Amino acid sequence: MQDELKLLGGAMVTLALATSALVVVPHVQLRNTEPPAALKPYTAQQLRGRQVYIENGCVYCHSQQPRDKSQAPDDQRGWGRASVAADYYYDTPHLLGTMRTGPDLFNIGARQPSADWHLGHMYQPRAYVPGSIMPSYPYLFDVKDAAEPGDRVVNLPPGFKPAGKVVVAKPEVLDLVAYLQGLDHTYPVLPAPKAKGGQHVAK
Repeated sequence: MQDELKLLGGAMVTLALATSALVVVPHVQLRNTEPPAALKPYTAQQLRGRQVYIENGCVYCHSQQPRDKSQAPDDQRGWGRASVAADYYYDTPHLLGTMRTGPDLFNIGARQPSADWHLGHMYQPRAYVPGSIMPSYPYLFDVKDAAEPGDRVVNLPPGFKPAGKVVVAKPEVLDLVAYLQGLDHTYPVLPAPKAKGGQHVAK
């Protein structure tokens, strides 16, 4: 019986230490974190698009957390500086991701600001990235004989447009693209250093 109690006690201590290290300490350190001045709250459309991102499982193949230069060449890949806790101030839930089957999307809005590109890429990824293994999302679009007033027609590269038809973006994919375009964390994390006299030093 004593062995079982020692085992149980050891397990409880280990669990308490792990909880403290992984939950309590980070909470204490980050509870007063404020958003960077240049980070803006999501618009209503971007929030709807974020939900489409979640529902379609984009987080399973794309991360949103570039690593530090000492850990990986993410900056050389064009993914931007290492992320910090404040970058996710408006994110609930956080979509950090754990896989990189596709590129990191932390700054996809800065790398690829074109809505036309995103729409076409969602309809047929291989039209823009030959050899891409990303699935296409045709159910986010309508294929019509002709566009109607108010339709957002997708301009596809030659050879990928359905013959005699037009591809029209549904509201869900327009929201998703608005969310992706908003993923731009190219602002500085730290304030500019102050020179003597309290003036900010220009960089």
